Amino acid sequence: MNDYTIKAYCFNDNARIYACRSTDLVEKARQLHGMWPTSCAALGRFLTASAMMSLMYKAGEHLTFKIDGGGPVGEMIVEASYGVVKGSIHNPEVFMQYNDGHLAVGRAVGVNGSLYVTKDLHLKNAFTSIADLQTGEIGDDFTYYFAASEQTPSAVGVGVLINPDNSCKAAGGFILQILPGCPAEVLDKIEERLKSIKSISEMIDKGMSPEEVISEITEGDYRILDTNPIEYRCDCSKERFGRGLQSLGLKELDEIIEQDGKAEIMCHFCKKKYNFSKEELIKLRKELALIQQETE
Repeated sequence: MNDYTIKAYCFNDNARIYACRSTDLVEKARQLHGMWPTSCAALGRFLTASAMMSLMYKAGEHLTFKIDGGGPVGEMIVEASYGVVKGSIHNPEVFMQYNDGHLAVGRAVGVNGSLYVTKDLHLKNAFTSIADLQTGEIGDDFTYYFAASEQTPSAVGVGVLINPDNSCKAAGGFILQILPGCPAEVLDKIEERLKSIKSISEMIDKGMSPEEVISEITEGDYRILDTNPIEYRCDCSKERFGRGLQSLGLKELDEIIEQDGKAEIMCHFCKKKYNFSKEELIKLRKELALIQQETE
C-alpha cells in the first residue's frame, strides 16, 4: 500500500477530516537520517502532521514547520508543499521509553518551546504563526496550534510504530476539524467517539487504509472529497547550494577561495553532499560580482 491522504466531510458534513498512511514516508526519513526509535517517532509524527496540513493549501504554496522543545532530539524542521515533505532533526540518535514501554516522544521533544508554522502563500510576505508546545507528543501540539493560532477546533492524532530492527512498522495520522455551525449534540458525539477509538498507529498496523480509518472514526458517516499521495522528497540541487554560497557575499567567498580552495556542503534534509572546486567557486564569485555591478 502506498502512502496517501484522504480528505472527507463527516458527521453529516459538520466536520472535515484528513487521514493518511505515512509508513513509507517515515521509513525513508529514518534511513536518510539514521534515526533511532524515539527520534524516528518524533520526526515521523511531525512529518505526518505536516504532510496532511500542507494539503489544506494550494499546490505551489509552501509551509515550513519548526519545533524545538528543549528535549534531547533538539530542533526539528519540516518543509511541506501539497503532500511532499522533507525534514531534519538535530539529534537522530535518541532512544527513550516510558515505564509502560512506549516510546517517550514527549520527553524526547520537550515542552520548553513552540511550534512555528511559516506560510509562503505567494502573497507579498510570508507570515509565521506560533503556539506553545503542550506535551511534545506532536499530535497534542498541533491540536493546540489549530485552536490557538487558527481558531479551528481540531483533534490531531499521529503515530509511529517501530520494528525490532529499528525500521518503521506503521505510521499514519488524522486531523479532524469542526466546521462553523456544528450543533452541540454533534460535537458531543464527536468527542465521545474520539475517546473510544484505537490509536492511529494501531489502526495502520492492522492494515487499515485511510478510508477505513475515517470510517472507524466516523462510524461510516463520511463522504470523500479528495485523495492525494504524500511522500518524502528532497528537491536540493548543486545550483541551489551555489546560490546559497553567493548569498554569503564577495568577502566571504574570497575567504573560502583563499583559505580552503574548495567547499563541501551537505543537505540537512537528505544528507547528499555537494562539492565545489576552486574553479567553481571563482565562477560563482564572478557571477555575483557582475550581478552587483548591474544593480548599482
